[in-house]
Amino acid sequence: MRHFPIFLAVAGRRVVVAGGGETALAKLRLLLKTEAQLTVFARDASPDIHRLAKEGRLRLVARAFGPGDALCAVLAYAATEDPAEDARVASLARVDGALVNIVDNLQDSAFITPAIVDRDPVVVAIGTEGAAPVLARQIKADLEERLPASLGALARIGRGLRAAAATLAPGGARRAFWADFYLRTGPRTIAENGLAAVPQAAAALLEAHRTATPAPASVTFVGAGPGDPDLLTLKARKALDTADVVLHDRLVPPAILELARREAVLIDVGKQGFGTSTAQDDINALLLAEARPGRAVVRLKAGDPSVFARLDEETEALAAAGIAWQVMPGVTAASAAAAQIGQSLTRRGRNSGLRLLTAHDAAGFAEQDWRALARPGEVAGIYMGKRAARFLQGRLMMHGADPATPVTVVENASLPEARTIATTLGALATALADAAPAGPALILYGLAPHAAQAALSPPLLETMP
Repeated sequence: MRHFPIFLAVAGRRVVVAGGGETALAKLRLLLKTEAQLTVFARDASPDIHRLAKEGRLRLVARAFGPGDALCAVLAYAATEDPAEDARVASLARVDGALVNIVDNLQDSAFITPAIVDRDPVVVAIGTEGAAPVLARQIKADLEERLPASLGALARIGRGLRAAAATLAPGGARRAFWADFYLRTGPRTIAENGLAAVPQAAAALLEAHRTATPAPASVTFVGAGPGDPDLLTLKARKALDTADVVLHDRLVPPAILELARREAVLIDVGKQGFGTSTAQDDINALLLAEARPGRAVVRLKAGDPSVFARLDEETEALAAAGIAWQVMPGVTAASAAAAQIGQSLTRRGRNSGLRLLTAHDAAGFAEQDWRALARPGEVAGIYMGKRAARFLQGRLMMHGADPATPVTVVENASLPEARTIATTLGALATALADAAPAGPALILYGLAPHAAQAALSPPLLETMP
């Protein structure tokens, strides 16, 4: 973002506008929705601006903007429709200490005015950093249709309830009340009995939440998938949106962590093969410590929680402590990698089974049923295999696997920076050493990229003889 969105306090503070034409009037129509003290400087102001001045809605000074005119002003708009005059106004206003907006001059403005959907005190600001004002207007129109006119009145009633709602336990209990009030009880009461009935309904709702039994301690295990936020399930997004605490893996990307509730506590408990890691016992202890009645705890795991993610160790620790848990599955890396190369993990006439393997475990490189894997037509998704390529190659060929067996390594599956390394079993170790993938990579043993997919994938590295 080149512009950081904020809501600036302007009630009772000076805002000055230089200009008296349609450009200035357009800004004034928006500024008049606020409680700012408006002053307009213009030699020849339009009749509409004169009318607004006579109504006492702004102060009109019938001269050009001069030195000191923006003193104590929080904002200044240069809207004279003359670029040279706008530049002069902006220079003077900056000296006076005001933030300056030069209309239709994004580069020299200290701030920009967004498109606004006004349901006071609910205000939605829409900005495109000047890149697509037509798109901003379309989004505004869509929101205007979707947000009911009664929303502002409901929010004003809710503002009066804040002190009473503060008596509820912080976190989940308080948030549950507000969700109930704004999303269910409030709108339903307005629809059935009108706005006047809302305060009484809100008081009854507050009492019901105050006497409700707190939700028991629980943990939700959420699969973050291979990295693309669009591959999260709807359940996963809802869990992140309501979480008080999120314990996440190292491979969960920032784009997915951004979906967590803004007030949620994010705790990195990542593990890294052959690198620094959070001990499993420490993760278990953190889960027990954070899971308290009324709190929503999410354990966010890369891929699917049930595939090489030590799910059982963590659920067993929770069960032993009497803490409830649930699992929301995610897209595992093998599925994402196969989609990346346009292949199916199973195929009639080729393989009736699929193996998901880890290349190394707590004891080192992991031993498998190599003889079964070496049979023609076998397909496997091999996790954590970058450092084990030569070991895998040697074990499989030792047990009779054909060196020409296709192998595809997919790095950063599902992400824009995804890369496909197509090779054979006999060339696997050399191909991986040459490609040196830095991101997470999955080895698809027995699969080559689909011909059509390969033609569409510029990152493809063909090392197949």
